[in-house]
Amino acid sequence: MVDPDFPRQPFEALGYHTSISGQKSYNGVALLSREPLQDVIIGFTPVVGAAIAQDFDAQKRVISGVIGDVRVVNLYVPNGSAVGSEKYDYKLGWFEVLKAYLKELCKDDREILMCGDFNIALEDRDIYMPKKPDHIMASPAERETLTAILDFGFQDVFRKFNQEADQFSWWDYRTRGFSRNRGWRIDHIYLTEKLYGQAKRCWIDREPRGWEKPSDHTPVIVEL
Repeated sequence: MVDPDFPRQPFEALGYHTSISGQKSYNGVALLSREPLQDVIIGFTPVVGAAIAQDFDAQKRVISGVIGDVRVVNLYVPNGSAVGSEKYDYKLGWFEVLKAYLKELCKDDREILMCGDFNIALEDRDIYMPKKPDHIMASPAERETLTAILDFGFQDVFRKFNQEADQFSWWDYRTRGFSRNRGWRIDHIYLTEKLYGQAKRCWIDREPRGWEKPSDHTPVIVEL
């Protein structure tokens, strides 16, 4: 939704500060915090410049802000539609800009918490059943590019505490995936080294997915 339509009041009534970047229809990201965020950055362009960001900021998919000595980066990664499609190429190109963005952010002396809907299951155990290499969200190229992102020094905090398969954050409406637990783990929280060491627990809260009119995603929560 566009920024003026974002329902700030219920969150602010609970004591949250809101930072948002949205647009009509599908795309948008937000950060809610108990304390005001500092240095809120929307999109790639303020960090990498227009030449590198190209037109990737036309879709509202990136927001970050600083709280204490931590920069929180919230992402909504493009889905990609189908392997080999124009949207798939767009997704891989978007990740190349994300690499440049993170390279710049990592120059600061801050820990980084990067989270969001990554639209990629990094391992087969993150999917209810293995997929063919040409399946979107599980193709070799997508997994390789996400692995390259993690090589900046990020670790998957969920896997610090849970090594089991069949732990999912998204279930397709169309296939009644939730009732059969046929899901994917595509929503991730990645932490740099110091934060990773400070993590006390991380879990997927399945309860909201069972509500009457749920999102097809459910929250992933980390306690530091």
